[in-house]
Amino acid sequence: MTPSNLPRRSAPQTGLPRLHVAIIMDGNGRWATSRALPRTAGHTAGVRSARNIVESAVRAGIGTLTLYAFSSDNWSRPRPEVIGLMRLFRRSLLVESKRCLENGVRLSIVGRRDRLPASLRQTIIQAEAMTASGRNLHLRIAVDYSSRDAILRAAAKTKDVAAPLTRERFARLLADVDHDPAPVRDVDLLIRTGGEQRLSDFLLWECAYAELVFSPTMWPDFKESDLLEAIAEFSARERRFGSVPEQAAS
Repeated sequence: MTPSNLPRRSAPQTGLPRLHVAIIMDGNGRWATSRALPRTAGHTAGVRSARNIVESAVRAGIGTLTLYAFSSDNWSRPRPEVIGLMRLFRRSLLVESKRCLENGVRLSIVGRRDRLPASLRQTIIQAEAMTASGRNLHLRIAVDYSSRDAILRAAAKTKDVAAPLTRERFARLLADVDHDPAPVRDVDLLIRTGGEQRLSDFLLWECAYAELVFSPTMWPDFKESDLLEAIAEFSARERRFGSVPEQAAS
């Protein structure tokens, strides 16, 4: 989320389209353990990294940034860690939503809400309303999120959709079950930190043609230079979306 020293200005033009970048922020616990620190220290460091990366995303002219903060499977973690994460998330929202407002960042929380603490749900509603007019960046935080569960919930609503069911209509159903006001651009670039190389039930529908970049860097150590390196790698790739390369078609 954006730090207070981010200048008030329109998003810069980089020559790239307004990309949708998604990040699986992995490695907080391992980062802390390697330093003989409690796992909570890793999550706190991860919040600081998120601030820096959101600032970097605004500078890079990214249109949408989706961060995977807490999966539905993460409820199985030790209860003290889960409670600590919920408290940390609420504290972060209270502080960072004001900075988002100052710097034109629109904040959305995607995923289930019925299992979140009531105080956190209320803070989410307030933060989203406060930042709704942001135009420099759409920051989406995935909390209690499972892509497969979202797809199942959206599929259950298809009986209420006028035939024929199209991809666009199904995307609107997905947005509805995930508390998004409207569908967003499909993911262009998916980054996972921490060295693991899997999607972990994150944005499976939206990542159909995403370019994947796996970084060995633990999330608390992930910096602007790492983000820009991933964007540069993305820009060097040829995205064909199922078609043949241009040189082969000529």
